[in-house]
Amino acid sequence: MKIVSLILHAFKVFIFFTGCTILFYYGIMWVNEEYQNYHRYDEPQGAAVKVSGRNSDSEPGMIDRLILFYLNGE
Repeated sequence: MKIVSLILHAFKVFIFFTGCTILFYYGIMWVNEEYQNYHRYDEPQGAAVKVSGRNSDSEPGMIDRLILFYLNGE
């Protein structure tokens, strides 16, 4: 009788684990669907102003780029 109880308990754990896995999978799929239609590169609405840290007239030299690389820690 103990072996039947052990098998029944293992089956309950298996069903619980499978249910949680399916719930997690469909939750991830739902989040993916929500953000797949999110257009983050659209033109901004209203009185938005474009901000750029680089001056397009002069390209930074190799030393300036190396210093920027070390400062950013990349």
